[in-house]
Amino acid sequence: MAIKSFRVFFFALLLLASPLLQVARCQSEAEADVAEAVEGGDLGIVGEDVQDFGDGNFDPAPGVETVCVFPKNSAKLVLAGEETELLVGMENVGESTVNVIAIKASVHLPFDHHLLVQNLTVQAFNNATVPASAQATFPYIFAVSKYLQPGTFDLVGTIVYDIDQHPYQSTFYNGTIEVVEAGGFLSVESVFLVTLGMALLVLLGLWLHGQFQRISKKTKRAPKLEVGTGTTDASLDEWLQGTAYTQSASKSKKKK
Repeated sequence: MAIKSFRVFFFALLLLASPLLQVARCQSEAEADVAEAVEGGDLGIVGEDVQDFGDGNFDPAPGVETVCVFPKNSAKLVLAGEETELLVGMENVGESTVNVIAIKASVHLPFDHHLLVQNLTVQAFNNATVPASAQATFPYIFAVSKYLQPGTFDLVGTIVYDIDQHPYQSTFYNGTIEVVEAGGFLSVESVFLVTLGMALLVLLGLWLHGQFQRISKKTKRAPKLEVGTGTTDASLDEWLQGTAYTQSASKSKKKK
C-alpha cells in the first residue's frame, strides 16, 4: 500500500510540473513595459526621434572593435522580468569619427538561432560619437519577458553606427545567458525537484527494506534437528544417514 501511494504521489508531481517544462511565449505587454522603462536615460538616450537605420543587416566597419561586459555579473544571470545592464565597449582605430545610433539584442534558443524567443528593446543614442583613435563605453539595459521559462538561452547583441553616412553594425556579444526566476531564492521548479528527489529516496528505502525482510525469511526457513545437546541441520543429518555417527547417536537415545 505504501508503494502504491507513493506512485500516485509521483505521478501527481509530474502533472503539476508539466506547465513548468514548456517555454512560455513572450508577451507584447511585457515588451512594452520594458521599452517604457529604458526611455529617457543618460548618455543621450532618446525615444522615437532617432535616425532610422531600418531592420536590415549591415557589415562591421573596418577599424572598429567591440567588447561586452556584464558588470558584477560574471555568471551572466538574467532575472526574468527585471532589468539587466551590460556595458558595450567600442574602440575606433580608424581615421573617421563613429556615430553610434543604437544598440539592440535578441534572445534565441541555444541549439538553433533560427528559433527566435524574444526581440529585446532597441536602445537609441543621440549625439553619441567615438572619435578616431579613441574608446568609449555605452550601457545597454534590457529585460527578458517575465513569462520566459528559466534556463539557458543565447543572447545576440548588436551595436549599429555610421561612418560618413554609411551604416554599419558589429555584434558585441553572441553567447549564452542564464535566465532565472525573480522574487525568491528557490524557484517552483527547484521545489518540485527537491520533493521528487525525496520521494524517490523514500521509495528506494521501502524497496531495500522489503528485500532485507525477504532475505531474512529465507534464512529462517531451514529446520534444525537436535542431536544430544547440540543442533544439526536437517540437510547435514540426511547426508550422515547410515554412517557410524548416526548409529552411535541412536544407541545413546536408547540408553536414555
